[in-house]
Order: sequence, then structure tokens, then C-alpha cells
Amino acid sequence: MDGHLIVLLSIAAVWLAAGVVADGLPRLDRARALRRRTGWLLALSVAGLALTATVLVAGTVSGGDTPVDRAAGQLPLVAVPALAVAVCTVRRVRRLRAGAGAFAAAPETPAPYGLRAAAGHPLVGLPVQVTALATVPGLLTAAGLDLGAGNGVTGVALTVGGLAVLAIGVRHGLRHNRLTERTLPGTGPALVGLPASPAAAGSLHV
Repeated sequence: MDGHLIVLLSIAAVWLAAGVVADGLPRLDRARALRRRTGWLLALSVAGLALTATVLVAGTVSGGDTPVDRAAGQLPLVAVPALAVAVCTVRRVRRLRAGAGAFAAAPETPAPYGLRAAAGHPLVGLPVQVTALATVPGLLTAAGLDLGAGNGVTGVALTVGGLAVLAIGVRHGLRHNRLTERTLPGTGPALVGLPASPAAAGSLHV
């Protein structure tokens, strides 16, 4: 297996794992589990950002034909959603983890719907999953599939990718709205014992 393909597979694996963890956050109904999984997501997101940035910078500085240089040539598409992860997702996940920590004193403490709605916000899961999706073209090119301009495959790939991003965004939006509705008076369990700390309270309004 080519060296640059191994590099790209490593980056894709980290982003895929982060996307899976992010997708499962709103389903967690215990505060301690939510806090633990947000810690995983934060670690995976930072690792993905570090790997992506390291390869891009190394490829830019070197300018040669090493495996890292060739891998960097397949990552510009990943850089855009990865920037959204750095700007939006990491901050929200840190606030969400702080909020879950305020409820996590006992193992079976329920996670309020406010926290679960914050965990399901599109800016938590969508940028991570789009970043994972953006690694696919680079992997296909590194594996030998021609996605160059003028190739019929390119149009199909762009269409499928666009539809996938749209579907992911709609799914996150609908789930976030559903969980948010449950926090309204008379539509779900009352939120009792809300945290008084600014960090915990702020996570309910991200």
C-alpha cells in the first residue's frame, strides 16, 4: 500500500470515528455517559485537526514528492469543513462537556433534554461528518480512481457528495428541533436542578 494512502486512511479513520461519536451524542440519556462521550469527541476532533494541519503544513513546506506531500495534495477539500470544526464544533463540545459535568455526580443522573438538544445541534455533528465525507475523494484518487476534470465520474461524485451533505444537515436539523421541543413547558419532562454555574448553564443555549 502506498505511503500517502496510509496517511490519508489514518486521517479519514480519525474523522470517521469522530463523526460516529458525534452522531450518537443526542441519544445518550445519562449525564455521565454524555460527559464521557463529549470527551471522546473533543479528543478525536483535536486529533483530526492536528493530523490534517500537520500534513498540509508539511506538504506546503516540503514541496517534494514524499508520501506526506502527495497526501497533502488530496487534503484541500478537507481543510474547509475542518476549519468549521475548529471554529464551531470544538467550542460547542467543550461547553457541552462542562454542562454535562454539572449533572454527572451520580452515574444514573438523567441528561436533561436541554443538554441533549445542545448535543444534537447541527454545528456539533455536521462539520465533523462533512469533514469525514470530504476525505473520500482524496482516498479514491490515492487508490487510483481518476476524478479529474472532464471525467464523467466527477459530476456523479459531486452530486452524490452534495446530496449526502444536504441529507446529513436535514437530519441533524430535524433531530435538534425535536429535542428542543421537549424542553418547552408541557411538552416533556421538566428540567429540574439546572446548573447554576455559567459554564453549565451556557451549554444549554449553544
